[in-house]
Amino acid sequence: MSNKMHISSLSLLLILISHAITAALAQTAAPAKSPGPAPSTDIYKILIKAGQFTVLLRLLRSTQVGDQINNQLSSTNSELTLFAPPDNAFSSLKTGTLNQLSDQQKVQLVQFHLVPAFISISNFQTLSNPVQTQAADTYEYPLNITTNGSQVNITTGVVNTTITGTVYSDNQLAVYQVDKVLQPLGIFAPRPPPPAPAPAPPKSKKKAETDTDSPAASVDASDAIGRGGVRITIGMVMSFAVSLLVAVFL
Repeated sequence: MSNKMHISSLSLLLILISHAITAALAQTAAPAKSPGPAPSTDIYKILIKAGQFTVLLRLLRSTQVGDQINNQLSSTNSELTLFAPPDNAFSSLKTGTLNQLSDQQKVQLVQFHLVPAFISISNFQTLSNPVQTQAADTYEYPLNITTNGSQVNITTGVVNTTITGTVYSDNQLAVYQVDKVLQPLGIFAPRPPPPAPAPAPPKSKKKAETDTDSPAASVDASDAIGRGGVRITIGMVMSFAVSLLVAVFL
């Protein structure tokens, strides 16, 4: 009886060891699944989720700047900060402003709202002005950012605005809402008036004078009259002399 119990215990132990080995081999054969890649940042989804950015979304799509943002964020280690005007900021523009811009100007307008660096709220006070944007030229596209306590002020030379809230931030992309469209000098600065036309040269005065009014004509006429007068006087003398001779001889 005792031997049977030992045999049963040994059999049970062997079965348990077999199951343990099988489980270990199964875990080795099927490695754990690696976590999938983190979803890429999509500027369109961010703004759609936030709402009230319909016009900005349309500009990002039509200029393809939105695609460029997504490509930069997904394929490189680029960092970006976007200043996002809501729909009511675009509504405050003069009617027809966007329609009057060329395709290139629309691209530059959107790029003027992009800074090629990640700027946290606490870092705004450390920026050097003018801040470089993706519109590149800081002469025609100057962007100056200052802080006053917790308030962040932005000026372009055409408009002054402030940051009114954080839409998104993930240490690579920051999106801040601004209450006005950032209008760069290179597009929206008042143009100088065209130069005045040169004065017309003075018109020469045409003398409506006849030939007899000219000095030469007057001299010629006087000479003719004078000569004519002499001829008449000699004729009269000769006629008188002939008449006198005839009277004497007769």
